[in-house]
Amino acid sequence: MKHISFCQTWVIIVLYMAMTVTIKAQENDLTLDDLFSTPKLTGTTPSRPAWAPNSEHFAFSWSEPGSSGRRLWVFTSDGKKVALSSDAESASVRDIVWTDANTIVSLRGNDLWQTSLSQGNDLQLMPVETGAHNLSISPSGKQVAYIRNGDLWLADFSSKQNRQLTEIGIASLSKLPKGLYSRPEREIGPGIWSGPTYKWSPDGKTIAFHSVDRREMRKVPFPDYLAEESNSNEVRRGYPGDPNEIRRVGLLDLASGNIVYLDLPDPQVNQVIDFNWSSDGALLIDTASDTAVERKLFVVAPGESQLREIWRGVRESRMYTSFGSTWHPDGKKVIFLSDMGDRYGLYSIDVSSSKDRPQLLTDPAYDVLSAPSIAGKALFYTGNGVNPYEQHVYSLKKSGGNPEQVTNLAGRNVGYPSPDGRNLVFMHSNDTSPSELYLMSANGGGAKRITNSPLPAFTERTWVGAEYVSFPSLADDCLLHARILKPTNMQLGKKYPVLFGPVYSNTARNRWAGNYSLVQQLLVKKGYIVVQVDSRGSNGYGRAFREEFLLGFAAQDIEDYASAVAYMESLDYVDPDRIGIWGSSYGGTLSVYSLLKKPGLFQVGVAAAAAVDPVFFGTDDVAIVRTPQTHPEIFERKALKYAANLQDKLLLIHGMQDHVVPFKTTAMLAEELIKQGKNFDFAFAPGATHGWSRERNYDRYLFGKLIEYFDRYLAKPSE
Repeated sequence: MKHISFCQTWVIIVLYMAMTVTIKAQENDLTLDDLFSTPKLTGTTPSRPAWAPNSEHFAFSWSEPGSSGRRLWVFTSDGKKVALSSDAESASVRDIVWTDANTIVSLRGNDLWQTSLSQGNDLQLMPVETGAHNLSISPSGKQVAYIRNGDLWLADFSSKQNRQLTEIGIASLSKLPKGLYSRPEREIGPGIWSGPTYKWSPDGKTIAFHSVDRREMRKVPFPDYLAEESNSNEVRRGYPGDPNEIRRVGLLDLASGNIVYLDLPDPQVNQVIDFNWSSDGALLIDTASDTAVERKLFVVAPGESQLREIWRGVRESRMYTSFGSTWHPDGKKVIFLSDMGDRYGLYSIDVSSSKDRPQLLTDPAYDVLSAPSIAGKALFYTGNGVNPYEQHVYSLKKSGGNPEQVTNLAGRNVGYPSPDGRNLVFMHSNDTSPSELYLMSANGGGAKRITNSPLPAFTERTWVGAEYVSFPSLADDCLLHARILKPTNMQLGKKYPVLFGPVYSNTARNRWAGNYSLVQQLLVKKGYIVVQVDSRGSNGYGRAFREEFLLGFAAQDIEDYASAVAYMESLDYVDPDRIGIWGSSYGGTLSVYSLLKKPGLFQVGVAAAAAVDPVFFGTDDVAIVRTPQTHPEIFERKALKYAANLQDKLLLIHGMQDHVVPFKTTAMLAEELIKQGKNFDFAFAPGATHGWSRERNYDRYLFGKLIEYFDRYLAKPSE
């Protein structure tokens, strides 16, 4: 046996201590490059699962940590991986449908692939047209429909032929295929913000589809400065009070090719929330006005096209809201999500009686957050019954009784029940964990983790969990709620800078928020305290708190942040002279208006994609500001009117291809600030859209500017 000398022992100890220090340094030295490296630290988020019709298997697309391209994954209902994965040479899996209990058809590139569980093979089935998406299997399982260039197509498995079913699609005006409003002039598909696409009737003879026509909308230029020669690049984009998309529901007869459009009222001012077929072929159609004031449910009898209104709900105070509906399995009742009470709830109504009043099915003490999924003998839905910060899956027996909480992992949970209702796959995330799939019995109990997406570099680090606190409003008797992330190595007697952000409604939530969560963790590592507040307009606190946001943008919610600042300043470890605010979209709006309307409340603000002029809001924003014709005073609330008030540090961030909040509006504010002799900073990205925080290169660059700005002015105490 070889003996180690005393000197050798000390050398080993010193080396071990050095390694420990190095590991500790690596743990602390989180950088922006780490967050935005490829492959992503957090890995690939799994797709929503698709259950086999017999409930014995479920499938989803995903890639293991460090792998590229989405592959097909199949698991049994008890959580065992099927020893079968998609061909490594095929393109990434995009859409997944089951043709029967043992066969999956998936869309990969421009081909359909067929995966057989019984035979254990994964084979190329047939080509489809370039640009195919939104697969939907026919009731017979022998054909699949898809969307291409705004039209419906049909792929037949036996003949291997593709057939165009409609001639509706008209190409986009835009020469640049990016930005939310770069959409076809006319198409079968959702509206700009929401809506269904198409659905097969249960007998497979008819397809109901959602047609959207934008040709009467305003043409708005979004100049493309990256083209060989700059061009105006017009898109269809309305402003509040403008004509909106024309949204219609059509019924396509597969045998004849004939289309009948349903006579829905005022399709320019009413959106189609959804439509669903009953088991006997009746069609339920859910609509709402763009202002959200009016909600209607219609039924079309089997084989007919005449609409029959079964329920109408009107409330002038309603604003951005959640809707959803489906048939009860008995085909005689409809179940729908509504805000008739103080909290969102699920209601049932008998379609045969026009005098039937909706009956509340769920607990009125908390908000239901989704339309129901009906599986087996139960209804499944999500709600915030534990607390406003969490979202759980609940079940309710079709025969009645009290709802039961199914999931128990703290955080955000979205459920996908098996057709027989016995098992539940759910997507789970929390403050420190990105979204992953789990499996459990629908009767409760422990959950089995199905996916592990992050890279080792993520799982080996320590991520900071959040504290959830409440404090009184200084403006009224409301109790406000906040989410706080603190540095782990806080020192007694030291005062720390505070960053509010990203600010928005519904942010005090125990969930993983993608790049925003990564950036928050980096800021905490750098020594900042990070705070998010559920300001007016947020769910979880009753109708009055939520609807106070109507006509009140950048008003009462700023008072909520003033109360939050006062609460944070009352803590002995907070430096009241180093408080910042940041956000994007409406969060950017809050950041700008807070600095301009309450100078000194925050010492530094970073406003990304900030909506600073309500005249240029979108047609969907009539749900919170209505129109210039009805509420002209709201449209005078432009940020540039307060430009003379700027005294704090302000960085404006904007993508020049932002169709949601036109770059023009920030340029107009910048011009006014210059005229007023104000000192501010500006970071722009020529090709970035409204979703800059998720766009490769732009995310790294613009988040870098944000962090540099706070470091410059808040990282160290002022002398």
